[in-house]
Amino acid sequence: MNKKIIEQCRKIKVVITDVDGVLTDGGMFYSHEGDIMKKFHARDGMGVTLLRKNNIPTILITKEKNKIIRKWAKKMAIEHVYDGIIKKETVLLEITKKMNILESEICYIGDDVNDIEILKKVGLSVSPYDAIELAKKTSNIITKSKGGEGVLREVADTILSIKFPHKTNFY
Repeated sequence: MNKKIIEQCRKIKVVITDVDGVLTDGGMFYSHEGDIMKKFHARDGMGVTLLRKNNIPTILITKEKNKIIRKWAKKMAIEHVYDGIIKKETVLLEITKKMNILESEICYIGDDVNDIEILKKVGLSVSPYDAIELAKKTSNIITKSKGGEGVLREVADTILSIKFPHKTNFY
């Protein structure tokens, strides 16, 4: 990992992530009644927990408005969920003020065209291995994991190991 990315990781105070294509594989299951089901990876849940236990909150920003996302966030003790957001970069100012941080202290994980502008604005930008090419070209880090296969956990492990190099137990 290059020096610039290591320095960016050391500054991170908040991790913000998209949902579909990052925390999920992007698939959506519909019942005959129109309900959507989503599959989240347990490792991503642990990633949220590890970050929180090390004073790095996780925030969700998603274009979708879906009760399943809010239920998962509640189970993971994620306090801030921004759903129904078309231009994700527009909530950055609100987040920086609310959390008393700089954009350079934010890590954002995104995979698609509606993530590009926010990926450009944050201190550390990350895309899953199977993100669209433009997202990957815009990002500082491309994970080894595909969306829905532990992307957030991989990012959490990277940030925590760099921020706290002498710590052996993040749990």
